[in-house]
Amino acid sequence: MSVAIIRLLTVRVRGVSLVETVAFGCLVALMLAVYLFKAGAGQESARITELNKEILAEQRDVRRMQEELSRLEQPARIERLSDQMLHLRPVAAKQEVQVADLRAVARRPATPATPETPIAPSAAAPVPATAQVR
Repeated sequence: MSVAIIRLLTVRVRGVSLVETVAFGCLVALMLAVYLFKAGAGQESARITELNKEILAEQRDVRRMQEELSRLEQPARIERLSDQMLHLRPVAAKQEVQVADLRAVARRPATPATPETPIAPSAAAPVPATAQVR
């Protein structure tokens, strides 16, 4: 069998041995594989760079939204808006009830609430839903 292998390795076609041809084919295949892997790695690197840019943009947006949220949640601003829009006032002492007195309060007849200051409709008040448009 070793004679057959030696004869196979020494076969020449047009002056080139079979071993040299196979080795050259393997070299070309390896070069092609390395090229394809490098091209794929380059595309992945570009995609990673693009994703990092998107992450940074999203982080900037999150920071901006957190700043806006902290501005909107300021207690002084909320208090001012509740005074302007809802006309809310602190609870009077006579409005406080103990838990034991809740049944008695629930049985009392309802009295219409009279605000201390009348609520004036603003100039930009929305049109009531009952208005009919023809």
